[in-house]
Amino acid sequence: MDLYSEIILDHFKHPQNKGTLKKADKEAEEINTSCGDEIKVFIKLNKEDYIEKIMFEGQGCAISQATASMLTEKLLGKSKTQVLSLDIDYIKSILKVPIGMGRIKCATLALSAIKRALS
Repeated sequence: MDLYSEIILDHFKHPQNKGTLKKADKEAEEINTSCGDEIKVFIKLNKEDYIEKIMFEGQGCAISQATASMLTEKLLGKSKTQVLSLDIDYIKSILKVPIGMGRIKCATLALSAIKRALS
């Protein structure tokens, strides 16, 4: 198993920022109806619209849950504008493993929820 696959499994088994956020400014949920993966995000913004705190809850495959964990770490301190400009290429850059067409929705589920919450 390569290093990046191990990192994904580690985030899946030991997710960062998992849980609810009381007094969240924004929240949204996304469900992948094709496989049942679920992500709900909770975001606290500062006065300048930068992410001050971000957490998630969910269940699903290793890719969807690990990506949510990784994103909550990477997006802390980013502006709303920066986050809304992110796309699948950003997800691929943090996962560092090939994502097949059948797994794109799993890999982007958390980002979709985050963008929906911020929109």
